[in-house]
Amino acid sequence: MAFLLRQVVRTGLQRNVILMRHATASTSANPELSVQVSESCLKRLREICVDGSFLRVTVEGGGCSGFQYKFDLDKQLNEDDRQFGEGEAKVVIDTVSLEYCSGATVDYHSELIRAGFRMVANPLAEQGCSCGSSFSIKL
Repeated sequence: MAFLLRQVVRTGLQRNVILMRHATASTSANPELSVQVSESCLKRLREICVDGSFLRVTVEGGGCSGFQYKFDLDKQLNEDDRQFGEGEAKVVIDTVSLEYCSGATVDYHSELIRAGFRMVANPLAEQGCSCGSSFSIKL
């Protein structure tokens, strides 16, 4: 049983590495990749990013459906980062992650039991899970 589990995990990791290599190779050919930033996201970022920080969005392998979004506050811009938003309300995404979420909208959602940033209407995502942070890629 452990052997089968290791094989499944290894196959998934190999698939993620191949997809990441593809994204790295094709990003330079697609400078028009972008995301939208909702008004609720901009409003929340204006409230919390008063010290020069910004929202960093990354896509990582993992989660229930194969890939997951990660949202962090950061102050360090990297060479391969793209910026979206306006003024002090910035969303930053590296070019590899942008390959997996181009065309989507970064949103801030608040309800009684939770509040947080999320990615909505990702045209590159085939399906997601109920947690809202993981998805699989359309192939």
